[in-house]
Amino acid sequence: MSHSSNNKIFLDKPVFAWGISALILFSVLCFSLETLPDLSPAMTAFLKYAEMVVVVLFTLEYLIRLALTKKRLKFVFSFYGLIDLLAILPFYLAFAVDLRTLRLLRLLRLARILKLARYNKALQRFTTALYLAKEELIIFTMASFVVLYLAAVGIYHFEHAAQPEVFRSIFDCLWWAVSTLTTVGYGDIYPITTGGRFFTFMVLMVGLGLIAVPTGIVASALSAVRRQQEAAKK
Repeated sequence: MSHSSNNKIFLDKPVFAWGISALILFSVLCFSLETLPDLSPAMTAFLKYAEMVVVVLFTLEYLIRLALTKKRLKFVFSFYGLIDLLAILPFYLAFAVDLRTLRLLRLLRLARILKLARYNKALQRFTTALYLAKEELIIFTMASFVVLYLAAVGIYHFEHAAQPEVFRSIFDCLWWAVSTLTTVGYGDIYPITTGGRFFTFMVLMVGLGLIAVPTGIVASALSAVRRQQEAAKK
């Protein structure tokens, strides 16, 4: 067996997967701790060095996977390849960007959470299910945007005359439509006319259906993936 094959087997071992998963969670914890106010100098220094260690280990993992794959360009632009790159890129770019851009780049560190999908079978199954149902989800998303816009137009028609300072334009009404269709209902914008209230009730009913549709699509895809995996084991 070649040295390359041995490395590939090592990368697929549960102990390696658990180690990387623990490192990802540790990185997310450090990211959260950095937002605490009045951190002591000692804790600030610890978090700084912890980030350096995490980046070094993630970089080594990325380079090893890149070296072992035969189709390197395909790996670089694959889902997991891009996630691996985003997990380390903010650290290196921090040396060449200004402070405002740096704050934005720091958010890219959250991409490390997505690395868990590679090492968790349940997350792998979920990712596969999303891929299988991508066409249905795209159609549903497009339909949701259409419903969202129609809801905004409808409430504008009913409420603009009664509350011109609240429902000033379609764009203001879109915020109401989002909070209503998602059944969040912040309460900062609400109808006062009879027609507007009835229309809001109808939109709420549609919103409940919108939440149920993607749940059913993904659940069906997950069942299909499980059946495929069980059939492959036989």
